[in-house]
Parts: sequence; C-alpha cells; structure tokens
Amino acid sequence: MQFREIIGQDQIKQQLIQSVKDGRVSHAQLFLSHDGSGALPLAVAYAQYLNCLERGEADSCGNCTSCRKYSRYIHPDLHFSYPFFGSGKDDVARNYLDQWRTVLQHDLYFDMDTWRAQFDAGNKQPNINIAECHDIIKKLSFKAFEAETKVLIMWLPEYLDKEGNTLLKLIEEPPENTLFILVANHAERILSTILSRTQIVKIRKLTDEAVSGYLTQELGLGETQAAGYSFLADGNLVEAKRLAANIENDHAVVFASWLRTAFSNKGLELISFSEKAALWGRENQKNFLRYGIQYLRECCLLISGADALVKLPPQVLETAKKLSAHVLTLAMAEALIGVLEKAHYHIERNANAKILFLDVSLQLVKIINFKTLPQGTQYIYH
Repeated sequence: MQFREIIGQDQIKQQLIQSVKDGRVSHAQLFLSHDGSGALPLAVAYAQYLNCLERGEADSCGNCTSCRKYSRYIHPDLHFSYPFFGSGKDDVARNYLDQWRTVLQHDLYFDMDTWRAQFDAGNKQPNINIAECHDIIKKLSFKAFEAETKVLIMWLPEYLDKEGNTLLKLIEEPPENTLFILVANHAERILSTILSRTQIVKIRKLTDEAVSGYLTQELGLGETQAAGYSFLADGNLVEAKRLAANIENDHAVVFASWLRTAFSNKGLELISFSEKAALWGRENQKNFLRYGIQYLRECCLLISGADALVKLPPQVLETAKKLSAHVLTLAMAEALIGVLEKAHYHIERNANAKILFLDVSLQLVKIINFKTLPQGTQYIYH
C-alpha cells in the first residue's frame, strides 16, 4: 500500500511522511479514526514508507524488495494483530493469517462486519486474548530479519480486555527499531494504561467530496447518485461502497417526490409508491429510510438557521431550503424523523413492506398537512 492509493487524508499523509524524513517516528502510535476513514491503509502505507529501500519525497518506491513484500503482506518484519473468533484459550491471530491476508488483498477499507464474514463465528464474540498478547511479545523480541524497523499493526485494540496490560512494558520500552501502531475507532473503549503510553494520531472523517470522487471514478456512479451516497455514508467509505452495492434508487429524487406527494395529499400516488417500494428489497428499503432520516436532520439545521453545518449535496440543497422555509417546522421535521425511525426498526424485523410504506405515507400526510404530531403512538406493520 502506497500513500498515493489512499483516498483523501492529504494532511495526515504529509505529517507521517515528514516524521520519517525528520527521524522522529514515535515507537508507539495510536491511529484514532472514524469507521471507514482509512486508518488501516495509512498505517500500512506508513510502515511501507518507513522500510522502503528507495523511498521518494512523497511515497515509497513500490518496486524495491521491501515494497514488493509489503504489497503482498508477507514481509517478515511486518506483523499484524487483530480480533478473532478463537476456538480455544491458546488460539492466536497468526492462526487466521490466511483469512486476514485475503481481506487485505481484496480491499484495505473494511470493518468488523467484513472480517466476521470470513468465519463461521455463530454467537462467538471477537477478542484479542492473553495468548495473542504473549505471541506479540515473542514475535517482537526477535531481531529484524530484513528491514531496519520491525512493525506491528494492531487493528481494533478496543477488543483487548484487561489482558492488554501484559503489553504495557513492550509498548513503553519496545526492543530497538520497533514500531507499534494501534488502529482504533473508539478511544473510550481502550485501556487507559495503553492510551497513556501512545502518541495519538487523529484521523478525520473523509470529506463528502473525497467519497463522492471515489464512487464516480472507481465505481462509475453518476455524480448525483454518488453525492447522495457520500452524504448518507457521512465520511465512511466502507459504508458508501456498501450502499452503492445495494441501492438501486436515486434517494434524493425519490424521497423529495414522496414528500411532495404527501404534501399534495394524492392518495392514489401514495399507494402506487408503496407498491413500488415493496419491491426494492429489505436492504434498499432500510437505506432509503436512513437517507430520509439524514435528509430531515439536515432540514432541522436549516430551520434552526445553522446553514453552515448542512452537508447536503448542492443538487439537493435548494429543494431542502424551500421545504424548510415554506413547509416544515422543527416539530414537524422531528415528528417525521420519528416515523421513519420506527419504520426502519420494523423493516429490520421483516415487516410487510407494502403495508408499512402505505402507513408511513399516511403519517406523512397527517403531519405535513394537518400538523398532527404523533404522541407515543405504536405502529404495527406485521
């Protein structure tokens, strides 16, 4: 993995590259990011750049023996640790190295759901156990085979329980020429004793422009569709790609049309919409409702005068402004969000989609036209 392959994050790339050039690489670093922001690719690219035999000003060469081994994740001085679904107390991460490399070679942008799918995990919970901690200590106690610096990248240290205290001495005083990189999403779930011994590198969410650009250039989506997906994903590239794989509808157009139909109180058209929505499939239906919830939350910001915080794509923003200025009040928008959230909950539990979308459509009509706000109403769609 080279820095040029990583989407966005230009500022943090420059920061990491400069630390290598200046010889100021902290031996224990915590890459703290949001889901799908690219922290793991950054960690791998950083390690590759550090050990590149012919590194350039802005990236590793990609051609030396070190880079070629890094690109296949088989360099003897590159180690990984990660949560796994162990079958016994002596199980360690390297027992699942083949699955791990398969995931990395497919796409470095992934999450726990992607990783879990590699296993028949059942009800097992992932963790990083005491045996894995001991194995890490053992691996890093050896001298480097080829590289100047041994690197261990631990993905999701949140899954370390109190056993993580076993690693404290190693993190605080590692063997010479050893780099320890922790890649985490939730600092509050990490042992405070580990946090205090690492240099935290904060990685921002990806911008909507970066995500949208990836969807158009790499996945071939149209600009309007890509903008809608990037808005819904909120900087999470993993989620954006998941949405692009599952969603067939242009949410911005369809949702706006649904609201206009409800505002016009056209009963036959609402029935027709419900019949079409019932054919989308459960994942598409859930994602459509999620889009509606996000859209209405942005409308709440517009109604409240917080226009600077709104992240709607330009193609959708004007419609949202008109809706917020002439149709919706804050109470109405909040009520609509509540209705959509309940609908999303019931779709997840296999509700009858046709009945659900018709019922929700009628709720929209009542709220928008008659200012009837639901008060603790229970909706049953089964």
